[in-house]
Amino acid sequence: MLQFQNTLTGKKEEFKPIKTGAVGMYHCGPTVYDYAHIGNLRAYVFADILRRVCELADLKVTQVINITDFGHLSDDADAGEDKMTKGLKREGKPLTLEAMRELADKYTKAYVENLKQMNIKLPTVMPLASEHIKEDVELIKTLEEKGFVYKTSDGLYFDTSKDANYGALSKKMVTAREAEGAQTRIGANLEKRNQRDFAVWKFNQNIGFQSPWGQGFPGWHIECSAMSMKYLGNTFDIHTGGIDHIPVHHNNEIAQSECATGQPLAHYWIHSAHIIINSEKMSKSLGNIFTLQTLIDQGIEPLAYRYWLLGAHYSTQMNLTIDSLKAAQTGYKKLLNIFAELGENPKGGENIKDENKPDEKYLNKFKEFVFDDLDTPKGLALIWDLTKDTTVDDATKRTTMLAFDSVLGLDFENFTKTKQNQQEIPRNIIDLMNLREIARKNKDWRRSDELRDEIFKLGYQIKDTEQGPSVKKI
Repeated sequence: MLQFQNTLTGKKEEFKPIKTGAVGMYHCGPTVYDYAHIGNLRAYVFADILRRVCELADLKVTQVINITDFGHLSDDADAGEDKMTKGLKREGKPLTLEAMRELADKYTKAYVENLKQMNIKLPTVMPLASEHIKEDVELIKTLEEKGFVYKTSDGLYFDTSKDANYGALSKKMVTAREAEGAQTRIGANLEKRNQRDFAVWKFNQNIGFQSPWGQGFPGWHIECSAMSMKYLGNTFDIHTGGIDHIPVHHNNEIAQSECATGQPLAHYWIHSAHIIINSEKMSKSLGNIFTLQTLIDQGIEPLAYRYWLLGAHYSTQMNLTIDSLKAAQTGYKKLLNIFAELGENPKGGENIKDENKPDEKYLNKFKEFVFDDLDTPKGLALIWDLTKDTTVDDATKRTTMLAFDSVLGLDFENFTKTKQNQQEIPRNIIDLMNLREIARKNKDWRRSDELRDEIFKLGYQIKDTEQGPSVKKI
């Protein structure tokens, strides 16, 4: 039985999909004005585990992760500078929609590369906010026709006082005094009827899209509502995000969507906790933002970071230190080596699962853990118990570990193939291949091509795959 902690009800509940045998899930994606930091990536590892667990439960998954490429203001509500505009200024680019798209393309590619490095499955759909203006406008028109929207000098706002259920995800409704205080810090909008009201369209005479109300941008919240409903329907199964999304972004999504359609936006809301760095909140002002490249530069492999994340429940705040990551990497590499030493099935390849079935007792126990609100810490502990169990033969251990890895995503099998390939390839070729990878990471494409040609002249062919480079003798 699948069960998840539902933020909407505050309870752990059995998961009952709307459509038997299928699940639709939406995850708030990145605002692509800069590189994602490792705190951001935790939310996508969590989303990946959720997807993989649903697939283990024989559910057909439709997964949507959006790309926000405009309209996200710096305070996550309606004040501050647009994050994409901030990115354009930082990189000395002109304030145009074309330059904004170039910026978005750059950081979207970096984000997708991070997903691949973390062995996160790419979603079924990855929609760009800028390509869904039509859907935004249609949704706003519906809200306007139903009397939920009013106009001010800087945009159109949703009137929260007309939604009796506003704040459904919050355990405690924000009082008027607290809301007023929050707005004071960022500059109160005196034209709002209520300080909790939020923009569904912001006017901008310099840059933006045309609409019936004037040039500008849809609000950040309306973008997610429009995209999630376009690809999953007016009501769908699961919506996720970080806990920071609960008080503003997700409450606003619920309000505008449900007032427009009269249906619940999502039946289950699941939220992942933050990561802190050396016991401090991760923030640019403190200079402690870590990207995945930051970890790689310090000798930490991306999948070692994934392994570290799986050691705690997704709802638990984690304190990251380089020492803790290095300890996790040691454990992860030990586990990889144990798996490699179990040997290949004589028939090899994909037939391994047909020849040897997973140990039923261990697999059922693993399902019990991960089906119970994605309990990956118990799942990891169980895989270590399996490696030490002398009553299970090596072939069965290997197949059972692969079954576990279909959820954990630690990439056991590809590690083994890479290790075997490297054992067959001369050291000088491996060194050239590694130098080429460094050149590729640094986007030094000329040097990368030179090294590829050098490898070819020595009698070997290199191929780039989603799992990394592979090389074979010509």
